[in-house]
Amino acid sequence: MNIKKILFLAIAMLLLVATAAESKIYLVAVGVSDYPGNKMDLRLPDKDAQTIAWLYAKNDKVKYALLLNSDATRKRVKAAMKKVFGEAQEKDIVVFFFSGHGYQGGFCAYDGIMDYSVIRNGMSSSKCKNKMIFADACFSGKIRTEGTSSQSSVSSAKKANVMLFLSSRSNETSLERVGMTNGFFTTYLQKGLRGGADANRDRIITAKELYNYVHTGVSRATRNRQHPVMWGNFPDNMPVMKW
Repeated sequence: MNIKKILFLAIAMLLLVATAAESKIYLVAVGVSDYPGNKMDLRLPDKDAQTIAWLYAKNDKVKYALLLNSDATRKRVKAAMKKVFGEAQEKDIVVFFFSGHGYQGGFCAYDGIMDYSVIRNGMSSSKCKNKMIFADACFSGKIRTEGTSSQSSVSSAKKANVMLFLSSRSNETSLERVGMTNGFFTTYLQKGLRGGADANRDRIITAKELYNYVHTGVSRATRNRQHPVMWGNFPDNMPVMKW
């Protein structure tokens, strides 16, 4: 190997180390398939959360908590967010992922509902500027217009500087198909985060790149029966994943 190649590899390694040192990722992933009783049970949400946690764990700068089924109580979700997100610094990335039942204003934990304000308050403990919520839940798009709290969710999201990427519009359910490992939204979300959404191949996936990839994929795969929505107070080039 000649000296030029050695220098090139050395510089490349230094750049990778510098990039990795810039930010860390803090994730809380929640998936509830097995609700109390058997009338509300679902097939894929726990697998959705496991898939997202597995994906982020491939990044060596991640700290995460994974809460599944009976472990995903409101108390434990709040505690996990406080513990994990509280460590994030300004340039880090904070992610909350939820898959399970949704209602028009929030999500359904194992033991009851979690209004969007609960999640927002959990994220407010973080100092970082790159905050995002991914939700694979029916009617999740309704969070953009109202919640059960008195303050509007839109105003709350802007104050908290949170990007919300929701699996469906306010009047849509989140779909799946027999034989699938994950729901449509999580399927395209994880493909996008793994690199499918990296349109310019710079190994940094931005909010706009992710939205374009997931929205197009889900809309096409469901024959326009499900349309993911993204909104909040964030720039289009906000990083959602760095490899």
